[in-house]
Amino acid sequence: MRKTMCLLPLALGTFGLGMSEYVMMGILPDTAKSMGVSIPAAGNFISLYALGVVFGSILLVIFGRTQPLKKILLTLATIFTTANLLAALANNYHVLCGLRFIAGLPHGAFFGIGSIVADKLADKNKVTQAVATMVSGMTIANLSGIPIGTFISHNFSWRITFSLIGLFGFLVLYSIYKLIPELKPLPDTGFRGQFKIFKSLAPWLLIFAVILGNGGIFCWYSYINPLLVNLSGIESKYVSSLMILAGGGMVIGNLLGGKFSDKYSPSLVAGYTQLVACISLTLIFFCAKNPILSVILMCICTACLFAVSAPQQLLLIKNAKGGEILGASCSQISFNLGNAMGAFIGGIPIAQHLGYQYTAIPGAIFAFFGFILLFYFYKKY
Repeated sequence: MRKTMCLLPLALGTFGLGMSEYVMMGILPDTAKSMGVSIPAAGNFISLYALGVVFGSILLVIFGRTQPLKKILLTLATIFTTANLLAALANNYHVLCGLRFIAGLPHGAFFGIGSIVADKLADKNKVTQAVATMVSGMTIANLSGIPIGTFISHNFSWRITFSLIGLFGFLVLYSIYKLIPELKPLPDTGFRGQFKIFKSLAPWLLIFAVILGNGGIFCWYSYINPLLVNLSGIESKYVSSLMILAGGGMVIGNLLGGKFSDKYSPSLVAGYTQLVACISLTLIFFCAKNPILSVILMCICTACLFAVSAPQQLLLIKNAKGGEILGASCSQISFNLGNAMGAFIGGIPIAQHLGYQYTAIPGAIFAFFGFILLFYFYKKY
């Protein structure tokens, strides 16, 4: 019971981070109107957060590698809390851009350190499930938190949404302080020593598998709203409810991915999950005009998206000896790079007026190559 409670602060942290990152997609029109900028300009609130994720992971390697793990988590939660509270008070576009960048700094670092902490606290045969418990906060944010935050923004103010996310940070801080035990710093291999992990093929296989796998799904998922409305023929008023179903797929996929990875092999489970995603995306191309099949395949794909999260996160830690902090952070860096790449590539067939179902074609190709990389990793390592 004690070990389970120790994982609660990690899940609360990823819930808050999930809210901080993804709620902006739902409240983007509100923030754009408030700041007096166009929707494309407001899109920088999303991209600068993703940039912060990358820089934060590098800063963690520079300044945090010699610090106790609990202290690092408290510092990251403090940055998250402060940035979101200040974002609620931002009085112009450039200030909010800067605060979104700062809010992104603790994201990848928290996932990285949190995964290491979960690994240390978990029972030997339940390590992936422990990481999945941490990641569950992110999936629950997609299921319920983000729709609620979007509702508050639309009906009251986006500033209230950010205020609540910031106030939630105090709960994260308190839970870390009370429930996470003191853990020694990881052995310091120096700044350069962290990067020696990249001399091995294994981390590269995993990094590109994450980029391709997540990128493949986001080729299609970035445009899920217009696909459901314009192609599947679903009325726009029902899309919000269907997004909750998609979030439910994420929750279930995350739990199953952790459970099966502990029972079998994390690389094998992640690989076959990518293959399922590839097949599902291919079917979306042919079946997107059928609303029932379109929704079912959507839920399968979102389940696949998070079923690979915990096993890939754990594999990066296990294959980054001497550079565990950097290796663990690489998962979130790769995830965000995949999201950006997927949204860009998926937009190409739309720009060519080919139809929204064509976003699934490059997605299926990327997911297939993600499967190949993971299957090769399984055979070699």
